Amino acid sequence: MKSGFRVLVTGLAAALALGAVTAGAAGPQGVTRVEPGVHRVGKAEAPLTLTEYVSYTCPHCAHFEHDAGKELIVGYAATGKASIVVRNLVRDQADLAAALLTNCGGDDRFMANHGAIMGAQDEWLGRLRAATPAQRARYQTGSFGARMQAMARDAGLYDIMVRRGYGKAQLDRCLADEAAAKTLSQNAASYLQEGVAGTPSFAIDGVLLAGTHDWASLKPQLDARLNR
Repeated sequence: MKSGFRVLVTGLAAALALGAVTAGAAGPQGVTRVEPGVHRVGKAEAPLTLTEYVSYTCPHCAHFEHDAGKELIVGYAATGKASIVVRNLVRDQADLAAALLTNCGGDDRFMANHGAIMGAQDEWLGRLRAATPAQRARYQTGSFGARMQAMARDAGLYDIMVRRGYGKAQLDRCLADEAAAKTLSQNAASYLQEGVAGTPSFAIDGVLLAGTHDWASLKPQLDARLNR
C-alpha cells in the first residue's frame, strides 16, 4: 500500500485554482459518471456498492487491476451483484496526467482507458524514472498543459491512448484541462480527509475496509456480504 502522500495531494490542489466540471449522463455499457472524476460500473441499485480508491502510480493498484479488474466487471457488475465505483486518488504529477487521460472522452471509455493505463504501468513509469534532467525540467516549466503534455509524451501515454482510438489534438485538450485537474486533486484531498490512508483502499456501501488492500483480502468480504 502507498501512503504518506498527503502533502503531495494538498500541494497539487492548491496549485490548481480554476473552475469546476459538470457531471455527465450515463454512457453505454453500464458506465456512469457519478460525479466529476468518479465513475460507476453497473447499476446504482445493485445490492452492494464497492468503491475503489486507486492511483495510477501505485504498483499495488496495478496488481489489483491485474488480479481483479475483469472479474469485478464480469462477475459482479455485469451480473447485477454489485456496482463498482472508481475514485482516482491522485498523488503526484504523473498520476494526474494519467488520470486526465483515463477521464478523457465519453464516460463509456473510462474503464478501458483505466485498464490500459494500469496494465502498462511498469512501462510508462519506467520511462519517467529514466527521464533526463532536461526532460524533467520541462515537467516544471511552462503552462499547465505544456507540463502535462511533456510528461505524457515522454512516458508513452500518448501512444497508449492513440492505440485506443484517440487523436493527438483530443489528448492535448484533455491534458490541458485545468478544471478537470482541479476536480481530481480536490477529490483526492477529500478522500484523505475521509480517512483513506493509501492506495488501493476499498469501501463497501460507504464503509472503509481496514487492512484491505488486495483482491485476496477483498473478495471474501464481498462474497460474505452478498451471501448474507
